[in-house]
Amino acid sequence: MNMTAQLTATLAELVGFHQSYTDSFGRLVFAKDEARHSLLNAMGYDLSNEKILQQQITKLTEKNWRDMLPPTHIAKSEEQEHHVVISLKHSQETSLNWSITTEAGEKLTGEVIIEELTLVEQTHLAEEVFSKYHLPLPNLVEGYHQLNVTYANVSANCHLMFAPKICYSPQEASKNKIWGYAAQLYSLRSKNNWGMGDFGDLQTLVKNSAQQGCSVIGLNPLHPLYQNNPAHRSPYSPTSRCFLNSLYIDVTQIPNFNDCKLAQQRFNSEEFQAKLNYAKTTELIDYPAVADVKFEIIELLFKDFISSSSSDKNSEKIKAEFNDFKIQQGQDLLQLATFDALYEHFRTIDFNAFGWTKWPLAYQQPGSKEVREFQQIHAQRIDYFAFLQWLAHRQLSAVTTSVTENDMPIGLYLDLAVGCDGGGVDVWSDQQMYVAGAAVGAPPDAMNTLGQDWGLTPINPVAMQEQGYLPLVKALRSNMQYAGALRIDHILGLMRQYWVAPGMKANEGVYITFPFADILRIIALESRRQQCVVIGEDLGTVPDGFNEIMFAAGLLSYKVLFFERWESGLFKRPELYPAQSMITVSTHDLPTLTGWWTGKDLEWRQTLNLYPSEEIGQQERNARIEDRQQLIAALDDLKLIDMENTPQQAPALMNTELSTAVQKYMAQAPSHIQLIPLEDALEVVEQVNIPGTIDQHPNWRQKLPIAMEDFWHQSSVTAIASAMKVARPK
Repeated sequence: MNMTAQLTATLAELVGFHQSYTDSFGRLVFAKDEARHSLLNAMGYDLSNEKILQQQITKLTEKNWRDMLPPTHIAKSEEQEHHVVISLKHSQETSLNWSITTEAGEKLTGEVIIEELTLVEQTHLAEEVFSKYHLPLPNLVEGYHQLNVTYANVSANCHLMFAPKICYSPQEASKNKIWGYAAQLYSLRSKNNWGMGDFGDLQTLVKNSAQQGCSVIGLNPLHPLYQNNPAHRSPYSPTSRCFLNSLYIDVTQIPNFNDCKLAQQRFNSEEFQAKLNYAKTTELIDYPAVADVKFEIIELLFKDFISSSSSDKNSEKIKAEFNDFKIQQGQDLLQLATFDALYEHFRTIDFNAFGWTKWPLAYQQPGSKEVREFQQIHAQRIDYFAFLQWLAHRQLSAVTTSVTENDMPIGLYLDLAVGCDGGGVDVWSDQQMYVAGAAVGAPPDAMNTLGQDWGLTPINPVAMQEQGYLPLVKALRSNMQYAGALRIDHILGLMRQYWVAPGMKANEGVYITFPFADILRIIALESRRQQCVVIGEDLGTVPDGFNEIMFAAGLLSYKVLFFERWESGLFKRPELYPAQSMITVSTHDLPTLTGWWTGKDLEWRQTLNLYPSEEIGQQERNARIEDRQQLIAALDDLKLIDMENTPQQAPALMNTELSTAVQKYMAQAPSHIQLIPLEDALEVVEQVNIPGTIDQHPNWRQKLPIAMEDFWHQSSVTAIASAMKVARPK
């Protein structure tokens, strides 16, 4: 290895990149030099020559000595005494001044004598002496504060947080083990919706589920996508993690829907009803068609809303509510609405302008003069996009009220995506926070032997610390305001994240370390503030000790029947599942129970050429025969199935006795929360999403086969609900 390569490797290690990892097959995989080189370039490091490389290494090595304060310090609120490590360059000054501005706006000040501080360590840098001390801190309330230190006419600032160790627990919400349904909201059919499930359908789902004894409704991410590009449909590839998808608005519940004459005229016209009927009756969701009918009416309602001069008290109250929402959301909402207006504007010029990187350079910076001018010229259009967010917030908030009224201990269980699409508003608004060109993914495993590239732009962990973890705080807070539980997708990525370098394959990724201990404290702080249970989706290549760390922080593990097996192939008995977990048979990225039983997932993998070889495909098909037998054996062991009426296995067919028995099996686990996908309750064959595909499989487009008005009367649904009332009574 030449000197440049050695220095690059040293720099990569200082930044946090791993030299190797152990994959899910037990093999040691070494990072490729070209991958680390490419990722360092993407992070803004200059690798052009040895001198510059050495300068950057020196800067990183000396940083925690030359910086008086760390960018962020998180104090453990359960401890009695607190301090922060400060680094001081030797001078003649004998004292130091500090001040703390608390989250509530209170200001605390103090002065300390340097000699009275506890010395931690010393070093010499370029003939200068630096000393680290423990600076005592007052005991503050949990929250977000700011620390300032002044010494020898030099000042430094630090994000100071006091945070708890443990998240809000499900036992604090409900002493009993609970159950509920997992729904892909868009998939709901109803007589009222306009071609895809909406917040009105969710309101109905909550009320009817509560009557069955449900305590929780799990949902796919509700983050905003691209309103002007509705064909971009993956809920795990949002433009932002801090707002809502406006396609979920129930148009009929908008305050002025019934009273707006123009909207009612258009709604009742023959042409519009034909378009609406098409959107409602397509076999798969046609997102552009749904967007067409929804936003045509909403635009009319918005114009009516802003032009109305009615002195009606209710009308004035509604307008005041909208204005209050804009004030509360502040700059973040303005950025989102501006982005949506710009996205729309530039797509009218160039239909292929997908994302801000395709805009003219002047508009690629949110603070530019051109963007400010655009905001002034197009203020009303920007207000329209803010109006959409207000409507979505208003309707989802109404659902949370319904949760309380229907006595659901957890209520909504929302899903926080692992990251954002690189062309979206979050990346545009804070480009220093993200590593452009790189992508978050996952290494090869048994389900995805080629690895995964999710196309999500990763957050720079160093930049995140410098900003006091603000993007994470905003994302947690924005979602928890509606939720009694929050699932954090791919929580493994908050400890170490798998990055795919620009232009490289998914199986050539490199892991980078994230400040997991700090992140867990922030999650716990927001969890307790919002009284929101947190579930960490910990499937995949799990590093040693990860689950123990997660459990200590009060997060629930995510346990899936298909993965809870011994090496022999036997399914683990339910009593062996950890109590601190959420359990389910399957997930959106896996086959449904019926699809797994009948081997539909294996058919798809064969059709889509997802097997490295035909031999491996045949091995999986043969193994599935034994898998079915193992599942029947597990159910029989607990006397949950009548062996004389077991479903047919050649060819494999599903029946309600089997689907109910599997849910009974899971219900016996000590796990506090059990989720039953609506697809499993209806014995649906097709899975929601096949990772690694886009248009080859109808990902995120499938409607449930039954309208929600009829869902509750299906024999498979009533059988499962009856079983759950006994196994997990409310």
